[in-house]
Amino acid sequence: MTLAPFDDRDGWIWMDGHMVPWRDARLHVLTHGLHYASGVFEGERAYGRNIFKLRAHTDRLIASGRILGFEIPWSAEEIDAACMAVLEKNGLEDAYLRPLAWRGSEMLAVSARQTRIHLAIAAWAWPNLFGANRMKGVRLAMAPWRRPAPDTAPTASKASGLYMIGTLSKHAAEAEGYDDALMLDFKGDVAEATGANVFFVMNGELHTPTPICFLDGITRRSVMDLARHRQIKVVERTIGAGEIGGATEVFLAGTAAEVTPVRAIGEHSFTPGAITETLLGDYEALVRLRPAEVARRSA
Repeated sequence: MTLAPFDDRDGWIWMDGHMVPWRDARLHVLTHGLHYASGVFEGERAYGRNIFKLRAHTDRLIASGRILGFEIPWSAEEIDAACMAVLEKNGLEDAYLRPLAWRGSEMLAVSARQTRIHLAIAAWAWPNLFGANRMKGVRLAMAPWRRPAPDTAPTASKASGLYMIGTLSKHAAEAEGYDDALMLDFKGDVAEATGANVFFVMNGELHTPTPICFLDGITRRSVMDLARHRQIKVVERTIGAGEIGGATEVFLAGTAAEVTPVRAIGEHSFTPGAITETLLGDYEALVRLRPAEVARRSA
């Protein structure tokens, strides 16, 4: 299968306050963000031209920049408006959006306090990360890399550099015939997949790791709210790697993955069941609501 490269497509990208033809949205090879991973980003989805929990994503983007020591020079209102403008300019109804902020090329050293902060927003049609027939479940390998401790990396941010070990882990899993990888944390306990949070059904309850060294995902929180609405008990706790086999159902939750059942983690097999299917359906209904109704339900 030949993939269309992301630098050679039709469309428009919002870049530093202007709509730029897709192929012209470029930066210099000596950009600080490229060399030192001084960039933060968001992954968002639009459903029927409504971006699910847009302000929550924008607020996290701004907070991630602050964790990395820089201020994005656009307000949350301006960033929200730019995201909506990108959808409209590209004529998209259902789409994935990628806002990205990074340090520019004014300085190229570890110290980069005088660099200009840039912001770009792109959008494109992108179905579920694991395909439409995902109720059959995906298979996860055990990742060779671990999520770092919060005092060794800015783990509360959605920083580009933190995803390097996710890429390495997913490549290793795919080389072995798996779809993705389950990552442990620095202590050896369950953390998340390479780009999505993980949930386990145990004794009819929904268990998920406490996010001490990885993102407390926006989709994660939405799924937890949906479960509570269904009177399903939600338990956030440390989950040891040895407990994985005790789950009856497992699923992933994230913007790209949405809600995706898991049928295997290493040697352990699972059958996607009623709780997973219910929450998948509830999530698909939630994202199609008007933003005001989503906000009301989340209040």
